[in-house]
Amino acid sequence: MAANDGLAPWPGSNGYGREEDGMCHDDVSTPVRANTVDELHSLQRKPVGAAAASRVDERHRQQLQSISASLASLTGGTGPKLVNGDPERKKEMVGKATTHHHQHLTVPTICVSDSDLKFTHVLYNLSPSELYEHAIKHEKGSFITSSGALATLSGAKTGRSPRDKRVVKDETTADELWWGRGSPNIEMDEHTFLINRERAVDYLISLDKVFVNDQFLNWDPENRIKVRIISARAYHSLFMHNMCIRPTHKELEGFGEPDFTIYNAGQFPCNRYTHYMTSSTSVDLNLKRKEMVILGTQYAGEMKKGLFSVMHYLMPQKQILSLHSGCNMGKDGDVALFFGLSGTGKTTLSTDRNRILIGDDEHCWSDNGISNIEGGCYAKCIDLSQEKEPDIWDAIKFGTVLENVVFDEHSREVDYTEKSVTENTRAAYPIEYIANAKIPCVGPHPKNVILLACDAFGVLPPVSKLSLPQTMYHFISGYTALVAGTEDGIKEPQATFSACFGAAFITLHPTRYAAMLADKMRKHGATGWLVNTGWIGGSYGVGERISLKYTRKIIDAIHSGELLNTTYKTTGVFGLEIPTEVEGVPSELLDPINTWEDRDSYKMTLLKLADLFKRNFRVFANYKIGGASDLADEIAAAGPNF
Repeated sequence: MAANDGLAPWPGSNGYGREEDGMCHDDVSTPVRANTVDELHSLQRKPVGAAAASRVDERHRQQLQSISASLASLTGGTGPKLVNGDPERKKEMVGKATTHHHQHLTVPTICVSDSDLKFTHVLYNLSPSELYEHAIKHEKGSFITSSGALATLSGAKTGRSPRDKRVVKDETTADELWWGRGSPNIEMDEHTFLINRERAVDYLISLDKVFVNDQFLNWDPENRIKVRIISARAYHSLFMHNMCIRPTHKELEGFGEPDFTIYNAGQFPCNRYTHYMTSSTSVDLNLKRKEMVILGTQYAGEMKKGLFSVMHYLMPQKQILSLHSGCNMGKDGDVALFFGLSGTGKTTLSTDRNRILIGDDEHCWSDNGISNIEGGCYAKCIDLSQEKEPDIWDAIKFGTVLENVVFDEHSREVDYTEKSVTENTRAAYPIEYIANAKIPCVGPHPKNVILLACDAFGVLPPVSKLSLPQTMYHFISGYTALVAGTEDGIKEPQATFSACFGAAFITLHPTRYAAMLADKMRKHGATGWLVNTGWIGGSYGVGERISLKYTRKIIDAIHSGELLNTTYKTTGVFGLEIPTEVEGVPSELLDPINTWEDRDSYKMTLLKLADLFKRNFRVFANYKIGGASDLADEIAAAGPNF
C-alpha cells in the first residue's frame, strides 16, 4: 500500500486480511461450530428453549396418543406405534433417542403382524414449506411452477367419483337421510364400512410416515367443527391445509379429540369383491362413527366435498343452514348469497372488487349470521387469464396447490388453456390470498339471495323478484342448461337440475333445506332473485348470451336496493315478477318475449322448459315435513302453471 494514500491498514493486517506467520486469512467470519455436514445442517433449524421443549414434548405425547387412537384397529383395540418427525432424519432421531425429548408411543401388545414391529412416523400439521419439500422429494409429478405454486397430479382420477360414494345406513340415518330416487346417498352397511376402514388403516400404518392435519370447519367459533385428516401424500396434506381453517398455535394446543376424521388411503384400492363395491374406488361416510374412508382415488376434492356432506348433516341438527353458495358483502354490511351451477357466472359475480368476499363456495347461515365453512378457495383453472380473473390469478403463488395443470418444461410457466391431463384443472389456496377477503370470514344476515341460471332456451327473464315459495321452488330445482357443442351428442339445449344447487353433497331431503332457507329469509327480511345469465332473443344458436355488462348492472341494482323500489309485471306460465326498468339495461331486454322475432316459437319453447321443470319436481312433490305435505304442496304450486 502506498505511504501517501492517506489510509492505514487495520492493526495486524496487510490491509486485505489477517496476516499470521506470513499467511493471509479471510477475516469475514469465524469458522462454523460443526464437525460434519449433518451438524452444519442442524444449525439451520432454530432450537427451542428447555422450558418450551418440555411443553412441546408433552403436547407431542398427547397428540401421538390421540392419533394412535384414531388409527387403532377395531379388532385389536390398540393403536400403532407412532413416533413424531421425519423418518429421513435418522441420525438426528438416533441422537435424540437417548434423551427424554424423543417422543413415541409404545403400545404393549402381542405382535401379530409385521406392522406391529415398526414405528410409523407422524408428520403433524406441517407448514407449506415443509410439505413442498416432501412432495418434491417423494411424489412424482410434483414441481414448483414459475409463480411459486406447487403443481401436482391426482393420479388416474381427475374429478370426484359420485357413483362410488357410499353412506352407512343404520338405525339413525335410515330415517334422517334422503334415500331412493334422486338422492345422492347410496347405502352401505356398517360391516362393509368397517372392512374398508380396516383396509385404509392397515395401509396407512404400513407406511414409514403419514401426514396428519388437525384443523377446523366453520368460521363461526360457536359452531365450528374439529376435523382430523390422516393421509399418505404431502399433496393431500397441503390441499387440506389450504382448504380447512388453520388453527393458531394456542388453538392447536387445546385441540383435543377431533369431531370428525378422514382416513385418506387413496393410493390403495378397495376390494371390488367386497359387498356394495362397484369398482376399485370407494368414498365412504359413517355419520354415527364420524369417519370418512377414501380408497382408490387420489383426487383431493373428495376430502373437501366429503366434509361438506358432513356439514349438510351436522349443521341442520343445530338449526343452521348449510349452503353451496358464494357470498360477499358491501361496504354498508349488506350480504348477498350467490347460488349457481357451473357456467352460470357464480364465481365471476360473487368475486366483486367493490365488495368484500366472505367465501366462494360453502357457507353456514345461523342465528349469528353468515359464516364461511372453509379456510380456502378451490378455483377452476381452465382458460384462466389475468384479465378475466385477476383475483384468482394473483392468488396462484407460493403455498397454492395446482392440480393436473400443464407447464413449460424449462420455464415452469403454466399453460391454463392446455387440457392434456384433464379439463378439470384446479387451484387450491388460502382465502387470505384473495386481496379483498374478509378475515374472519363471517358477516351479518344476508339481505339478498340470488339464484343464477344460464338459460340456454332463452325464455327466462334476465332478472325476477321471487316470493318465498318461488325461492324455495327454484332453490330445490337448481336449474341451468347445457348448450350444444359443450358435450358430444348435444344438438340442442339440455336442461340440467341439481337440488339446492349442490345435489351431490346434500344428505337430507332438499325440501328440508328449502324450508330452513325460507324461514331464515322471512325472519331476517331477505329477498330472493332469479337472475338469468344465459340467452335472449332465441335459444342457443339463434339468440345471443346476455351481456355480462348488463348482468353486472342488474346485480348492482339488487345490491343497492334499486330493484326494491321499482314497478313490476307478472309473466305467464312461470308467474315471475319482472321489473319494468333497471338503470343501465335496455328495458326491452327485461321481458324475454320482446327479444324474440318468432313469438309462437317463444311460447312453445317456454312451455317445453316449464314441462321439464314440472317433471323434475315430481321427485320432491310427495315429501312430507313433520308428517304433513302442506309445505311441499305450497312449493310445487309456486312452479310453472299451464
